[in-house]
Amino acid sequence: MLWLKDPSEYFDEKPYLEQNLNFKIGVCVGDIQARAGLAQSVISGYLLTMQKAGLLESERIGKWTYYRRNEQTIQAFSEYIKNNL
Repeated sequence: MLWLKDPSEYFDEKPYLEQNLNFKIGVCVGDIQARAGLAQSVISGYLLTMQKAGLLESERIGKWTYYRRNEQTIQAFSEYIKNNL
């Protein structure tokens, strides 16, 4: 989740810009997998779990899926934890 908060700090934006994309759409699963050093199937499973929980949003462009943080849900969850636990 931290890597997706400020992707330009953790990922190279050049390949995205070359495709007329930027990090507003999110970060490609392959880039997250490469940084994490885990199998892509493992990363995809983790990302899907966080998406189902509402913490991430995804966008599919061609054969690639890009993930970004759902800041609204993260903020609501943070407030809930702060006020109720």
